[in-house]
Amino acid sequence: MAGSESEVPESSGERAGAEGTLQALQSLMGLESAATAARLYEELGAAQRERLLRDAALTPPDVRQRLAEVLRWARDFSGAARLLVGCGEDARMAALYVQGGQYVDAAEAFLRAGEADRAAAAFERGGALERALEVYRGLGSGEAVAQCLVRLGRPYEAALIYRELGHPHAEVEALGSVPAGDARHVESVLRMCMLLDAEGFTRRALALLADTMRGSEVARGDPALAAEKARLLRRMGMDAEAEAVIARLPSQSSSPEANGYGYLKAIPIFGELSLDDMKDLYRVARQVLIPAGAVVLEKGAAGVGLFVLLEGTVDVFSGTEDDARRLNTLGPGAYLGEISLVQDAPVSARVKARTAVRALRITRAGFQHYLDTHEAAALRIYRLFTQNLAARVRALSI
Repeated sequence: MAGSESEVPESSGERAGAEGTLQALQSLMGLESAATAARLYEELGAAQRERLLRDAALTPPDVRQRLAEVLRWARDFSGAARLLVGCGEDARMAALYVQGGQYVDAAEAFLRAGEADRAAAAFERGGALERALEVYRGLGSGEAVAQCLVRLGRPYEAALIYRELGHPHAEVEALGSVPAGDARHVESVLRMCMLLDAEGFTRRALALLADTMRGSEVARGDPALAAEKARLLRRMGMDAEAEAVIARLPSQSSSPEANGYGYLKAIPIFGELSLDDMKDLYRVARQVLIPAGAVVLEKGAAGVGLFVLLEGTVDVFSGTEDDARRLNTLGPGAYLGEISLVQDAPVSARVKARTAVRALRITRAGFQHYLDTHEAAALRIYRLFTQNLAARVRALSI
């Protein structure tokens, strides 16, 4: 039966041949004939070279270091790097792996050599983006982290980093990659419009809004997008057009159920806020429309703030797998993600829109600004949050 070469046992002749070639190479090295030894190595077949490398790995470090130089001459860079394992020459090994195109192996060697920056670049070049991201974060390389996040398909997270770094152009580019089905799409479009307008590109911001609203019925009915379009039109002196945009918006009932104020007020951690503080908090919130099937919160991801459901329903799942268990179905009045407002912790479940959803949203950044400017309210919120957390712990321990 035919088999692969690695499955065929070596004959005594093949073993003797490999050992003889190794001895010949060592003799040539003794005569300081590295170039001649390299030519002898080049004449070997792939299987012979592999057997020689396995035998050479058993020789003392000084022999392997000299053999590695022969293989470098022969341009078998990866083979030369293998011979340096355990020789204390990780930096040299890494450079050889780079020459051989084995970037992930090179990255691991760079890490052992204490060259984390070169390791991260090698991981990224080799496609090991999660490993690269981990190393870049350890180095505090914000821009490199953001670039990795974009390549990993996580543009919104990248945009947040660019915002911290004060790079509006890069932030706009990252936000432009947030897909229409993402729960943060509308927020991303609004942020891009603000940045473009601030840089003097008001017409480009209007064009972006027009494209967004043209491409989605949900976006066309989003009051936040319409309000931004009206603001930009007024900035350009087009007051009549701005009023026409506002006039096309569906009228909103003033009941708490329609505008979300009553639902927001009922959340336990806001239970001691004064009327003025509660009204200020409500002004921080923005209405968002989430299409059916969109993921609102992803298990294990960083929390993105509070969602209060006004219309529609969402399903809560135990995990991200297709067969994950459905834990609950929530409708108007339910709220999600309140813990992420005051605690930096990963989301504990996956939440997906079962139907089109209208929700009130408070982002972490908006809430933090509210806390920074409302000291008394912040103390009340943190006290109630601590009490509620303690009650949950007690309930779990019974």
